[in-house]
Amino acid sequence: MTIVDVPAAVHIGADELPFVDVGDGSMLKVIQVREAEGLWIVENLFRAGYEVQRHKHTGPVYAYTTSGAWRYKEYSYVNRAGSFLYEPAGSIHTLQVLEDDTHVWFQIYGANLNLDAAGNVESVFDGASTLATYRSACAAAGLPEPNVLVG
Repeated sequence: MTIVDVPAAVHIGADELPFVDVGDGSMLKVIQVREAEGLWIVENLFRAGYEVQRHKHTGPVYAYTTSGAWRYKEYSYVNRAGSFLYEPAGSIHTLQVLEDDTHVWFQIYGANLNLDAAGNVESVFDGASTLATYRSACAAAGLPEPNVLVG
């Protein structure tokens, strides 16, 4: 292998992708989507009281918290700065934010199946739909097309 054959690393600076409002003042940044692998990587900046609908994961999820506090209603532990969380495929939970400025990075495979009170699938979020939502929110906010790492 020559130096020409070596793939180049890709760098995305902290300010190169914008955060957009997802409701209630909480923010989303989509960093990477690889549809063929079912991978989507997002960063969230949550406000206290924000809650993600109860959902089931079709693939594993990795989460790293850098500030604030959040939990799943179904568990007793609290994720705080420095916490790492692994969620296996099939896990079901309701994300609840406890403190303002809760900053979490998620690496997600597959989809989130959003569930109603009876456990029926109400909607589905995956990398492609999250990327479309993110791009629309950027456009609505008058921001340029975000240079999300795709493919």
